[in-house]
Amino acid sequence: MYTIALVDDHILVREGLASLINSFPNYKVLFESDNGKQLIDNLNKEGLPDIILMDITMPEMDGYSTANWLKIHHPDLKVIALTVMDDELAIIRMLKCGAKGYLLKNCRPEELKQALNAVITKGYYFNDMVSSRLISSINKMGDLQYGQKIKGDLSERERQFLRHLCTDRTYKEIADIMCVSPRTVDSYRDNLLEKLNAKSRIGLVLYAIKHNLM
Repeated sequence: MYTIALVDDHILVREGLASLINSFPNYKVLFESDNGKQLIDNLNKEGLPDIILMDITMPEMDGYSTANWLKIHHPDLKVIALTVMDDELAIIRMLKCGAKGYLLKNCRPEELKQALNAVITKGYYFNDMVSSRLISSINKMGDLQYGQKIKGDLSERERQFLRHLCTDRTYKEIADIMCVSPRTVDSYRDNLLEKLNAKSRIGLVLYAIKHNLM
């Protein structure tokens, strides 16, 4: 049974979400919070959930600040943003703050369930809407946004690793395909994060897309 924490300042929204999630097999709502500050208090009282489903626009402590705090203090907690904001800046900002998924509040229940399952099994969930916004944003950015390195500076193994990152494969699956150990894959990732001045897998994927390495 996987546990979910709901963070939204609208009571009706929270109650509706709680009822829906509790109807999903293998999921239950652990607790609800009005905002990020209350979430932090509840984490200390109620324990840590598997996933935090969180709005962005909230009083006292919004989704950006909350996700960033969680990334620092509880990096293993998985955050999914659930919001009405569908603009590129909001999506990218939440991903930079550590969100593993991004959903709009008008999504269907089936997609919410799919997102929860994906975050549990793969560690992230990004639908077509998020992907299209990211690609659009990339096209507007300059090459320097992703560091001074160019694709000629990368080894063939690093390019191969980047191509695998652009799929939904896990790091272990990538290691198996490349016939290396998981530790070697971790080394590829860490070296590329430093070399390309990226912060996460998303940053590496953005670089690969930008430089046509997919």
